[in-house]
Amino acid sequence: MNGAHRLLPISMVLAQAILHAVHSTPAMAVRSAGGDIAARSAIEMIGVPYSWGGGGVHGPGFGIGKGAKTWGFDCSGLAEYAWARAGVRIGSTTQEQWRSGIRISKEEVEPGDLVFYDNDSGNRGPEHVGLVVDATRMVHSPYTGESVRVDPLDRRTFLGAVRPGEKAVNSHGPAAQVILQ
Repeated sequence: MNGAHRLLPISMVLAQAILHAVHSTPAMAVRSAGGDIAARSAIEMIGVPYSWGGGGVHGPGFGIGKGAKTWGFDCSGLAEYAWARAGVRIGSTTQEQWRSGIRISKEEVEPGDLVFYDNDSGNRGPEHVGLVVDATRMVHSPYTGESVRVDPLDRRTFLGAVRPGEKAVNSHGPAAQVILQ
């Protein structure tokens, strides 16, 4: 591959249908613009391959280790990219992203919120992250051999949800880091 990725036609159709559904919901009018931008940015990446350690604030990229020859995103790289498009730095790892905003319940999630999963009971904290599409679905980069896709949000390994950037709004602490371009 020459670094340019082309979405398969079916992926484009799916992405457009999901974007339309997200924008058609009445809740969209009352949500934050940042979450909307992050959700749309992640959805637009449907079909991009999983690459361990791949991607970040500037979009897909070659990963590391077993992802070194694959141009794409790992889960946290997709989340970092999507929120960077909204002007918010959330960090490049699931651990940093887990601390990037306020914790919210699964019932409170809105498009763009981050949802975390503890896939390895031997390690403390989240090992996987996705971005909320709606109350029942997330967009994420699941694992080697797969591509960015939409899957059910409800999973046995669900750990919690975070709304990035809200810490700055809800407290008197330092403002969220804004990307300077």
